[in-house]
Amino acid sequence: MKLPANAQIAREKVTGYLLVRQVRSDKSGFLESGGFTMLNPGALIVELERLRVDCEAIQVNDNKFGRYFEVTGVMRGPSGVGLRVKTIWMTEHLSGVTKFVTLIPIEILRP
Repeated sequence: MKLPANAQIAREKVTGYLLVRQVRSDKSGFLESGGFTMLNPGALIVELERLRVDCEAIQVNDNKFGRYFEVTGVMRGPSGVGLRVKTIWMTEHLSGVTKFVTLIPIEILRP
């Protein structure tokens, strides 16, 4: 299945979490290898949106808050390096809104 066209990606999720070095579960180093940095957060948002449009979503969980989906694919960063990722999305039960939750690094694809 495909996620809805009005799915949301909060810019704060990108600039306040994914591209910021974390003590645990850091994703910024992985994303930087593809050329995604705080200097170009929009590039990461564009690639996350492209994955949502191009790749199939698989439902993986359902709880009192919402229904969770995985979308797996390859993002191309500004550096040209491919990054295979799994993204997690949630459709909230109360609002019906689908939102980007997080990204899980899988593999750096060197040219």
